Amino acid sequence: MSTDYQRARAALGTRLRELRFTCPGGRLTGQQLAQRLGWPGSKVSKLENGRQTATPEDLRAWADATGQPGVYAELAARLAGFEFHIRSWRRALANGFKPLHEGLSAEIDRTSDMWIWEESVIAGLLQTPEYARHVIRRFAELLGGAGDIEAAVRSRAQRQEWLYRPGRTLHVLMWEAALRSMICPPSVLAAQLDRLTGVLGMDTVELGIVPFTAPVRIAPANGFWVLDDRLVVTEDWHAEMWLDDADNIALYGKIWKTLSESAVYGADAHNVINAARRALNPQ
Repeated sequence: MSTDYQRARAALGTRLRELRFTCPGGRLTGQQLAQRLGWPGSKVSKLENGRQTATPEDLRAWADATGQPGVYAELAARLAGFEFHIRSWRRALANGFKPLHEGLSAEIDRTSDMWIWEESVIAGLLQTPEYARHVIRRFAELLGGAGDIEAAVRSRAQRQEWLYRPGRTLHVLMWEAALRSMICPPSVLAAQLDRLTGVLGMDTVELGIVPFTAPVRIAPANGFWVLDDRLVVTEDWHAEMWLDDADNIALYGKIWKTLSESAVYGADAHNVINAARRALNPQ
């Protein structure tokens, strides 16, 4: 999680502790407050120390239990300010790609299941190093800064070790456009498509392709990652967004499921990939 996000969560925890200390009926211990709320004592500690994100229901209960219901609006505003967290690409890339990759890699390392949707590029966890190099270089050229492209390529390749760890499963959907986008030379894309063909046989990867000809219920746009139903990471041209509130996580889960209904798998996915591969070398 980013430094800004952690700082905001810690500040909310400090405010919650202040409310516990300033109860109209006298200061409460953490255990006393937990008993009033019917919570384990560890939850009070985690919230106050910024190790757990409060829900709106948690904040309302806290305000009521400390005899200060009027502060709920303030607490809810604080929560809304960081549960939708935006990290500007330009600001982040001032320090290079490495910190960006390390932050997401740390979250991936503690994830068991991922649901990914990509509409225009091959999903990062399935990219070959050469394909990744072209994608990252084009991005760096657009935004400026970030000269550590090779370090970013190595980091992305190392991240793929996640696929070979016990208990991990990747559910990935891609629009057919991702198979045909010429973000790199034809020879690089051909090798990348060969890599996808090999992935179809992995028991840790469920790969679906949404063909151009498939009927779709929603527009196939806006790539995103859902990590263990606890975090959504999505990107726009100006920023990366991390969402950890329950409503947004549920929304992106619904989007993924809706898109999956238009996807093909197994032999049918293999045929779509092969068609894109043959188009690179028409005879």
